Amino acid sequence: MATNYETHEYDVLVIGAGGAGLRAAIEASAAGVKVGLVCKSLLGKAHTVMAEGGMAAAMGNVDDRDNWKVHFADTMRGGQYVNNWRMAELHAKEAPARVHELEAWGAVFDRTKDGKILQRNFGGHKYPRLAHVGDRTGLEMIRTLQDHGIHQGITVHMEYTIISLLQDGGRVVGAFGYDRERGRFRIFKAKAVVLSTGGLGRAFKITTNSWEGTGDGVSLAYHAGAELLDMEYIQFHPTGMVWPPSVQGLLITEAVRGEGGVLRNKDGKRFMYDDIPDNYKSQTSTDPEEGWRYTQGDKNAKRPPELLTRDHVARCIRREVKAGRGSPHGGVFLDICWIKEKIPNSAEHIKKKLPSMYHQFMQLANLDITKEPMEIGPTTHYAMGGIRVNGDTQATNVPGLFAAGECAAGLHGANRLGGNSLSDLIVFGKRAGEYAAKYAQENSAGQINDAQVEAAAREALEPFDRGATTAANIEGPYQVQYDLQSMMQELVGIVRLENEMSRALDGIGKLKERAAKIAVYGHREYNPGWHTAIDLKHLLTISEAITRSALDRKESRGGHFREDFPDKDPAAAKYNNVLSKAADGSMKLRHEPIPALPEHLKQVIEEMK
Repeated sequence: MATNYETHEYDVLVIGAGGAGLRAAIEASAAGVKVGLVCKSLLGKAHTVMAEGGMAAAMGNVDDRDNWKVHFADTMRGGQYVNNWRMAELHAKEAPARVHELEAWGAVFDRTKDGKILQRNFGGHKYPRLAHVGDRTGLEMIRTLQDHGIHQGITVHMEYTIISLLQDGGRVVGAFGYDRERGRFRIFKAKAVVLSTGGLGRAFKITTNSWEGTGDGVSLAYHAGAELLDMEYIQFHPTGMVWPPSVQGLLITEAVRGEGGVLRNKDGKRFMYDDIPDNYKSQTSTDPEEGWRYTQGDKNAKRPPELLTRDHVARCIRREVKAGRGSPHGGVFLDICWIKEKIPNSAEHIKKKLPSMYHQFMQLANLDITKEPMEIGPTTHYAMGGIRVNGDTQATNVPGLFAAGECAAGLHGANRLGGNSLSDLIVFGKRAGEYAAKYAQENSAGQINDAQVEAAAREALEPFDRGATTAANIEGPYQVQYDLQSMMQELVGIVRLENEMSRALDGIGKLKERAAKIAVYGHREYNPGWHTAIDLKHLLTISEAITRSALDRKESRGGHFREDFPDKDPAAAKYNNVLSKAADGSMKLRHEPIPALPEHLKQVIEEMK
């Protein structure tokens, strides 16, 4: 019986311990409810620590013309106006308070000469807006939230994987998972559950995401009946490491370009000048001198073209490589060492401003970025789509289930601006924790269904049963995972075509059949093959969701670029793609009209134009 499994009971269970999860747990605990926090790896290892450039908040510390209205307008424009406008409004208004809150809890930000939090330029932002700690901002966020959170009475379960959400009459009443080290099953009973499981980049072969980014939260929510939103919008960061192969895809922060780094092809040409979109021409400089002044915070200078939105920069890099103008290993060059022409002692300046980047290249590629350009290329980075949530409360359409951070959708629309992710975590992590606690206070605990638990346990253990037989056609999970990642990278990547995505959809069907026959050997303790087998269900679910949504959207918008439909379709700007699980288990897609902008926000966008 399920009652034999060790059971933990909470008012609010938070799944995922990155920025959003920690902030949600802190807020729920502050409301006086009992909080449990489950994380897939060790506390402090969340992928948030890899966020380098900063968190966007319109504090106006470097340029006093900045305010929430400009930030809101930038976010909506970057998202191509398919954003959840309520989330964009709340984010722009509340981000400064959340950043100051981190400062009050001990975050050590870089400072202006007069002692304010220093802010830097980033792609898509009109003014210097990113509060930062060198190029280690995510690490400082996690350190601060953990140091504050451990005093709030939160119980942490490290190295646990959740394999299904438990329901009672449609309402989520807990979660079922296992301890990754020993393989023992656990039941987590809760009145409310917050999903904050991060990204899904591991569905692709080349990604900045850590091993945990397998889309668990999005898949768990979908299988529990939650709706998914705009899964076609995947952000390919323009600058990931290209060489050596062992570090392919590893993130190179946009802060390198924010501090004056420029992109060059193999001939040394700054190719970004060749393609500046009409809607950015008034803000973008074609004069290198003016671009340099912009990166140094000059209020009157225009931005350099290297700081255009990420989807545009990634496609420009791809164009150079396809045209044979790329670097020796299939990328282009990112050059920060040229600033020696501008400032004395430039090597020390670069080491101070970009310490992680300097050490990353020295240690992993034996390259000194103060003397040589970096070889870079696009890498799968961020999912704008995810679980559909209410903009104010972060509640899903499933009672008792909330979501925040990268696994939740809406704020970023078709494309996320750099730095909006970190402030997203703290703004909506707080709101998810607040409203999950309120829900827990207003509802009694539900019943755990033993049959549901046993079915989840049986499904999880099936690969071991196959490993103990001599059945034909069985294979290990790693090859299936590799084939899926390679296929998604090739057929549903930066540039998409109908026939390629149709092939991918057929391929996902075949990979599902193979996944149903995978075998795992050995026992449950310390078994990475088993972990991979369990991740596969999530990876296949989200890959199908991405592909179906991308096939349906016959236009190009933000992180979704169709070579067969390269232009925007004005009619497609009026709806979001919503996916849900049909009664027969199939994936169903519908178009949901985007609510009209209220007059006061329309006015804001007009003013900012």
